[in-house]
Amino acid sequence: MNQPVIPDVALVDNTEQRTPLVLVLDCSGSMMGPPVQQLNEGLKLLETELKSDVIAAKRVRVLVVRYGGFDHAEVVGDWCDAMDFTAPVLEADGTTPTGRAIDLALTEVENEKQRFKAAGIAYTRPWLFLMSDGVPTDTWEASAKRAREAEQANKVAIFPIAVGDGSQVGVMGQFSGKGEGGVKRLQGLQFRELFLWLSASMQVVSQSRPGGQAQLPSTDTWSSVPT
Repeated sequence: MNQPVIPDVALVDNTEQRTPLVLVLDCSGSMMGPPVQQLNEGLKLLETELKSDVIAAKRVRVLVVRYGGFDHAEVVGDWCDAMDFTAPVLEADGTTPTGRAIDLALTEVENEKQRFKAAGIAYTRPWLFLMSDGVPTDTWEASAKRAREAEQANKVAIFPIAVGDGSQVGVMGQFSGKGEGGVKRLQGLQFRELFLWLSASMQVVSQSRPGGQAQLPSTDTWSSVPT
């Protein structure tokens, strides 16, 4: 039995088309110290940049999924328009349940689409931004297959970002229909540059028509060729 779709007040007050962005962020123990500190600074920068763009502020919808702890994945806050987004302060601990986090994110994306449809809101293809500095510690293969199939069916665009030397590009690539070729590796701890790129990309995509193509900015400021 399907759960009733609960209307979102923001979708009633603001009928602009939307671009959903779900940030699936590795907060395992290996992210402790400077990595999670700079990740938090990057999230705050993303908040500021999106709010400063008059179109993106109304059209980009943001959700954060944190994974770490004891094979735990959780939604941090609710879906909200960028104008209402407050960057969470994340803490790092525990394991890397990437499969569980991806399953949660994909379910949240589909639920959000149902809310758009119920409210008569047009939307562009959702973005799923997956970041990890390690390898999954849960049973992740079925979740990766679900992610690949969702992307190949144009239900979502997935952007896997490998952080540090502990992240395996081959594994990260299995969460995207583009395979290893779709994985970007963060240079050092350039989270600031990464989130500036993400904000600029969201500003471009939020102005595109549903089903249209958007020319994204270069990733050269923060990424290197995975090895």
